[in-house]
Amino acid sequence: MTASGRASAGPADGEAGRRAEPGTPSDRSRDEPRPRILRVTGPLVEIACPPSVAMHDVVLLGAAGLPGEVVAVDGDAATVQAYAYTGGLAPGHPARPQGHPLTVRLAPDLLGGVFDGLLRPLAGAGDLLRGGGSAAAPERRAWPFTPRVSRGARVAAGDVLGEIGAHVPLRLLVPPDRSGDVDRLAAAGEYATDSVLAVVGGHEIRMAQHWPVRRPRPAGGRLPADVPLHTGQRAVDLLFPVARGSTVAVPGGFGTGKTMLLQQIAKWCDADVIVYVGCGERGNEMADVIEELTELTDPRTGGSLAERTVTIANTSNMPMMAREASVHTGATVAEYFRDMGLDVVLIADSTSRWAEALREFASRMGELPAEEGYPAGLASQLAAFYERAAAVRTLSGASGSVTVIGAVSPPGGDRTEPVTAHTERFVRCLWSLDRDLAYARHYPAVSWADSFSRDAAALAAAHARGGDPEWLPRRGRVARLLAEADRLADLVELVGITALPPRERVSVLAGRLVREAVIQQNALSPGDAYSAPEKTSALVAAVLAVLDRCLELVDSGVRADAVEAVDFTPLLRARESAGPAETAAVVAARDQVLARLRDAA
Repeated sequence: MTASGRASAGPADGEAGRRAEPGTPSDRSRDEPRPRILRVTGPLVEIACPPSVAMHDVVLLGAAGLPGEVVAVDGDAATVQAYAYTGGLAPGHPARPQGHPLTVRLAPDLLGGVFDGLLRPLAGAGDLLRGGGSAAAPERRAWPFTPRVSRGARVAAGDVLGEIGAHVPLRLLVPPDRSGDVDRLAAAGEYATDSVLAVVGGHEIRMAQHWPVRRPRPAGGRLPADVPLHTGQRAVDLLFPVARGSTVAVPGGFGTGKTMLLQQIAKWCDADVIVYVGCGERGNEMADVIEELTELTDPRTGGSLAERTVTIANTSNMPMMAREASVHTGATVAEYFRDMGLDVVLIADSTSRWAEALREFASRMGELPAEEGYPAGLASQLAAFYERAAAVRTLSGASGSVTVIGAVSPPGGDRTEPVTAHTERFVRCLWSLDRDLAYARHYPAVSWADSFSRDAAALAAAHARGGDPEWLPRRGRVARLLAEADRLADLVELVGITALPPRERVSVLAGRLVREAVIQQNALSPGDAYSAPEKTSALVAAVLAVLDRCLELVDSGVRADAVEAVDFTPLLRARESAGPAETAAVVAARDQVLARLRDAA
């Protein structure tokens, strides 16, 4: 099979720039063959087509117009990957090439919506549990618009034409492939997303625009990823922090809490917009996510958190081949809001199921399998996905970012399998989930021995600029305490705690206090589900102050068992008794424990 060499650039704004109108074939001479279906093999459909059909073109199949994408071209025949159930298609049925690649509609009304892998609106949880069904009609409500330039002004690609009233600051931008004089600009008021709001260089500009999902949106340049993304999860923010515009992988076996951790980050991180891609998740899990996002109050606006979230649900009971497109769709949506100068978090749960779709597709195409049957291009496709994360200077000169967090589900928890091994090569942070911690009900079950953050050094400088120069030393000491406690745990099992020297017994105690008073959280507790940076710092400082006092006591001759017998309960309960951003209760708990240590001396 040979692929056409034509570039697959797609439309960038409205109908402008398209090779053909939706629902009509691209330009064909009268002697070209009439497109029709030749053969149907599961989601792969072979069609007779004119030579003008190119790789990645969208084709509507059958009378119902089932969407598909050209994945191979061989002379006057092409192979189409269908993104819907192909039952009922038969040879001889019509095929309608659209003349453009897989393209999605981007508009402000994405916020708060639930969509399938092709960004078609879903009616809600019912569609998820039924496996999709028919896409719901998109909502077309009016949005407030305020112009920010005057008629006759000269504008370039990416310039701001006006502001759109929403729960997050949205902007009407000049499309990346447009520039010129503002011939017409709408007055302030409320408009539908498909209304023409401006004419620039003779081209109409609407709130809604179209963009190919596989083509990254352009930016003015990359910026250093040195601003922390606060997730509200202490194990992450303290030990394995992530910068805005960086990448994270979350590998973990079944039952280790990947989905719970990602849901908590979606709820509590300080991003402007959340794009949540449920790639191959169970329908009931996605329905629960949507319900929780709707019920949760956004601390920024006081409204529902769902109002600044875009949910893309390609669940396990939906067509499998649309799963391959869903992560690209999510990345395109994230870049759309990034170009407005917003910080976006893209959560993909999980990339393993996306890779399984690639493997099944490669098998049907007859490609030679590589490791464990995955296609040879798996590593490059993973790299291309994570490469779309960045902190950038937009075309208008503002700064925006896309942070990608991808869950990985290694079979049997085997981190040497191809998807996990390749992903670890491309990400900046790894939050590896530990089965033993998860079964011990330690949330989040992030392993401090198997995780890493390559952003920590850059973020230490950011914390120093923000008035916390001790962040990096605190982080380093906590990591050393956990490592030392793990080392001594094996000795304790062999010889018992009483056989250890006093300082090492305090090290074992230190590991327990750090784990239970700082690292562990209760996702169901109003005071502990989210931890603000100031509360996290206060908890760490309190534990370290108590441990310093314990070491002073044993060095002065106080028996280690007397120190271990002290009731540390106030310190252990402080993380839940204190509010999400409260430090006074943490300080009071520290002082109470220090007073008990004085009595023990």
